[in-house]
Amino acid sequence: MPPIVTFIGWHDSGKTTLASQVVHHLKQLDYQVAVIKSTKETGIVFDTPGTDTHTHRSAGADSVMLVAPDQMVLMTDNKSESLTSLAHRYFPEADIVIGEGFKKARHVSKIEVFRNSESNELLRNSVSGVIAVASDEPISGDHIFRLHEAAEIASFIEKRFLQGGARGADHTTLLINGNRVPMKFFVQDALAGTINGFVHSLKLRNSNAKIIDIRIILPDSKK
Repeated sequence: MPPIVTFIGWHDSGKTTLASQVVHHLKQLDYQVAVIKSTKETGIVFDTPGTDTHTHRSAGADSVMLVAPDQMVLMTDNKSESLTSLAHRYFPEADIVIGEGFKKARHVSKIEVFRNSESNELLRNSVSGVIAVASDEPISGDHIFRLHEAAEIASFIEKRFLQGGARGADHTTLLINGNRVPMKFFVQDALAGTINGFVHSLKLRNSNAKIIDIRIILPDSKK
């Protein structure tokens, strides 16, 4: 599962500008980067009346995916999945997932973007997981960057999450109800070996499995 770093901050703090610049620098470093953005806005239109996707959505489809030669677009209802679950489900092959928003996400590293405001305080004082702050204000602490230091922030992310043993360290990921369960390497090996053994016992035509995805929905114990 790819590491996740999300940019948080008050409204109009410059999250999008800085996050997109960091993505640009990470791409220049030859990493595969996915982005997940959170917004409080509703009613955002992704298609227009008369299109096939709009027709399917109007018919009541919960999710619609458009597959074109150059892109894929997914439209679906918000099922309140965690940032970790979204990253695992839709971007498992990315080297890193950059988020925007999700300040309440649990067990996710965050970089706060802060601009001076008389009414706003640093979110790091009330939000968990803040590993760095980007601001032009005189702020003390570890890992403080200026708002124009996107390249330096990208280097910080690379060293912390992508270099050495950090990049792709976990080869087996377990999520329960959208929350990632940390596993030691011998547990990852045991779980992967067990599932791979079942797959080979099926005697499939193409048994050269490299990536196995499995999703288990347990019966409701109350029924």
